[in-house]
Amino acid sequence: MSDLSYYTKEGLQKLKDELKHLTTVERPRISQQIGEAIDKGDLSENAEYDAAKDAQGLLETRIVHLSNIVANARVIDESQMDNSKILILSKVKIKNAANGMELTYTLVAENEADLKAKKISIDSPIGRGLLGKAVGDIADIEVPNGTLQFEILDISR
Repeated sequence: MSDLSYYTKEGLQKLKDELKHLTTVERPRISQQIGEAIDKGDLSENAEYDAAKDAQGLLETRIVHLSNIVANARVIDESQMDNSKILILSKVKIKNAANGMELTYTLVAENEADLKAKKISIDSPIGRGLLGKAVGDIADIEVPNGTLQFEILDISR
C-alpha cells in the first residue's frame, strides 16, 4: 500500500504526461521490437529478443510505479495553507548560522525536486528539518557531514 503524495497541479500533470507517453508510445514500440525479434527465428540465441524483453520488463515496472504514484497523488490547495509555518510548497529564506550565507528554497514533493530551480524535496534532510518551523526559529539539521543550523528568515508562497 502506497502513501499519499502531495503535488502541485503542474507536477502531477507532468507525471500523468509521462505515464501516458510510456503507455501509448513506448509500450507499442517495445512490442514491435519483440515481434520483429520473434520473426527472426530461434529465440534461444536471439540477443535482440532478450534485449527487447528486458526493456519491456523495465518499462512495465516504471508504468506500475507511476500508476501507483498518480493513484495516490493529491493536488495541494495553496489557498488553504498556513503561511506562519513551513509546509510543502513554502518558499523559505534561510541563513546558515555557520557562514551567514542566505539561501532561498521552495519545498516540494520528491519527484518535483530540482536543485537548479531551488526546489528541494520535503523528504531530503534539509526539507525534513525545516518542516513545521516558523520565522525566527533555528533548525538543527543532521546531514552526512554533521549538523547544520539554519535560521528561518522568511516564509512565503
